[in-house]
Amino acid sequence: MAPEPAANPLLSTQKSSDSGLQVALHPLVLLTISDYITRHTLRQQKGPVVGALLGQQNGREITIEHAFDCLLMDSPDDEIILNQVWFEDRLQQMKDVHKVPALDLVGWYTILPTSGPQPIHLPIHRQILHTYNESAILLGFHPTAVLEGSVGGKLPLTIYESNYEAEGTATAETGEDKEMKDGEPQLGLKFKELPYTVETGEAEMISVDFVARGGGNATAVDGTLKTTTAPSEDIKGKGKPRAAMKKDDEMSSATKDDRHVLSREDEELIASLTAKANAIKMLQARIKLITVYLQNLPPSYISNTVPEGVGADGKTYTPVNHSVLRSIQALLTRLSLLIPADASAFEQELLSEQNDVNLVSLLSTITNSIKDVRETGRKSAIMEAGKAMKNRGQGGWEGPGEGLVNVGELMGMSRS
Repeated sequence: MAPEPAANPLLSTQKSSDSGLQVALHPLVLLTISDYITRHTLRQQKGPVVGALLGQQNGREITIEHAFDCLLMDSPDDEIILNQVWFEDRLQQMKDVHKVPALDLVGWYTILPTSGPQPIHLPIHRQILHTYNESAILLGFHPTAVLEGSVGGKLPLTIYESNYEAEGTATAETGEDKEMKDGEPQLGLKFKELPYTVETGEAEMISVDFVARGGGNATAVDGTLKTTTAPSEDIKGKGKPRAAMKKDDEMSSATKDDRHVLSREDEELIASLTAKANAIKMLQARIKLITVYLQNLPPSYISNTVPEGVGADGKTYTPVNHSVLRSIQALLTRLSLLIPADASAFEQELLSEQNDVNLVSLLSTITNSIKDVRETGRKSAIMEAGKAMKNRGQGGWEGPGEGLVNVGELMGMSRS
């Protein structure tokens, strides 16, 4: 049997509901964090991913509305901390931009394991607590949860608040409170998970919808690859470099044209299909969860008649929850409402509607084809008329003196 993982010593044992702190997270922050993590990964940058969170704090309510990445440096104690000069300049710039409503530093974000903060994160958190905000929060993003591809779960992040709690013994692993006075309890920095809600403004809804629609046409490009061109040996002749450059430009333009670019309708279709696929996956996961729960119940709850010797195998069953069982029974009862009473009539009506849709689509295709044929005929008539006028004009000047008007004709035309 595998040993259970040790508890994180930096996590508080108090309940999250004791503080009463409420956090409202905006989607723009999630987009900023994911963009920074993506750029940091693709560019193969060194160092941890650290950024600041901007928002408002009214009593025990905190809103997280904007975020920006931070520049780090090594302290004299070989600890990773914020570059204070750069950070203060950038923070002031962000405050100048976001004046209505006025935003301030409410915390910071980084990449964390699912177990919670680690000792390496304490120097930055202490720096923010002592210099900028005494009640700063920590937003931890969990990439492992994203790689697992769990559908229908919560967001892969956790928000923590910090406070100092008394400890029984000093722990060298946390690197906290190396000096302890006699007769006084040792205080250690502890993190406590906070519940949060997601709030969206009208402008954010537009931006998030735009990003979701554009996600269907997104393509990952490896920026580490470099294109090299072999040096040409015949570049001594005049005009050859320009010809070579022209040829390279034509090849690059042909390569760009070969790439398939989706239209806006295709992007909307892909986004809609992706949403439906995720919904189906989530439904399948929930049904599988219900099935596994029912299969692990004691035999007496599954069947009215229990064979002899079934419960003597020592198998551990799932604890019975009557509230869950009543919910499952109510769900099964509602399934009959989704099935039509007259299945044959429903299928006939569905087939009729499908035929109507196909007929309208066929008529639309025929109409477009007729329009294209008429447009082609009109353009062909214009071309034929132009050719006829050109041939007529050229035929009047073929012979010497043919098509010329003499003086008598001109005088007759002027009299008339």
